Amino acid sequence: MTPLILASASPTRARLLSAAGVTFEIAPAAVDEEAFKSNWLRKEYVATDMALGLAEEKAKSAGTAWPGKIMLGCDQLLVLGGELISKCATQNDALVLLRRLRARAHELFTAAVLTLDGEMIWHHADCCRLTMRDFSDAFLSEYVSRSADAMTRSVGCYELEGPGIQLFDRVDGDFFSILGLPLLPLLEELRRLGILKR
Repeated sequence: MTPLILASASPTRARLLSAAGVTFEIAPAAVDEEAFKSNWLRKEYVATDMALGLAEEKAKSAGTAWPGKIMLGCDQLLVLGGELISKCATQNDALVLLRRLRARAHELFTAAVLTLDGEMIWHHADCCRLTMRDFSDAFLSEYVSRSADAMTRSVGCYELEGPGIQLFDRVDGDFFSILGLPLLPLLEELRRLGILKR
C-alpha cells in the first residue's frame, strides 16, 4: 500500500502525480476554506502564508484517518490588485470575474505541504504572475460555452492546460504550480523521503 495520500479532490493534481509515475491514494480533506480565509483576513495577512496554512490544514485534517501515512495537502490563492479572490460558485459569477481579470495581471499563490501523523515535514510555495489579454466579448462568450465545467473548478475560472491558455498574453512562473501543484520540488522531496527512487 502506498505511503502517500493526496488530501485533495482536484483531478488536475491527481493527473499530474499519476503522469509523473507517483503511486498515491486520494482522501479529500473536509476543510471549510472560506471560514479559514475569513479568520486570516481579520489580521494583516501574507498570501503565501495563507496558502501554506490552508494546505497544512487540509493535510492534517485528512491525515487523522491515515496514521503513519504521508499526507499531501495543497492550496491555491488568486490575488487581484491586493484582493483575495475565491472560487466562483456559478458560471455567471465566473463570467463576471473573467471580465474583471481581462487586460490585467494577477498573482497565483500555490502551496504544498507534507505531513506525517499531524506534523508538517515539508512545505513549498510559489507565486506566479499571469496577465490576461484584452479579449473580446465574443471570444469570452465562446470560451464560457466551451469551458463551463472548468469555470467553477479552478480559482481563476480557467485551466491553462486547455482552452484557458487563450485568455493570456503572458505567463510568468512555474507551469505546474499554475496548475495547482509545485511538482518538481515535491518530486525531489519524495525522492529524499525514499518514496521515489533517486
